[in-house]
Amino acid sequence: MTSSTYYDRIKLFEEMEKQFEKQDEQYFKDLLSHNDSVVRTRAVCILADIAGENAVEPIGRVLKHDKNDLVRHEAAFSLGQLGFTSGIMALADAVKSDPSLFVRHEAAVALGVIGSEDARKTLDDALKDESEEVRESAVVALANLDYIRTVNRNNKFTKMTGG
Repeated sequence: MTSSTYYDRIKLFEEMEKQFEKQDEQYFKDLLSHNDSVVRTRAVCILADIAGENAVEPIGRVLKHDKNDLVRHEAAFSLGQLGFTSGIMALADAVKSDPSLFVRHEAAVALGVIGSEDARKTLDDALKDESEEVRESAVVALANLDYIRTVNRNNKFTKMTGG
């Protein structure tokens, strides 16, 4: 990274902080297509924090289309942390078809964190994934679904242990 790129990124982070304080959802949605993957990663996390369920659809698009594995990983993580069932479809698609085991693993974990039975079939299928890490993540996520079903509650504890 050149010193000018470093400086430009730091200046942008300062602006991002100002926009975060204003809770400007649109600003961070616009940054999801920035050319710098570091900026996109931060934008995903910040948007999840400030936009709630309004962040699910744009973060789901990032999960499906971003060219960078780390950005897609953060999108999967953020959808899990948001915890909305509206994120299940994007996460299920990632578990089934993302080329990166890193992303498939995180999407499986995120499905466990959300804790909905709607994810069970996807997680059962993930037990046959070529990657041991993805299979193990599916086991952990399914264990959380089993616990939620058994105790009939989905709460902060189950969100913390979903993956």
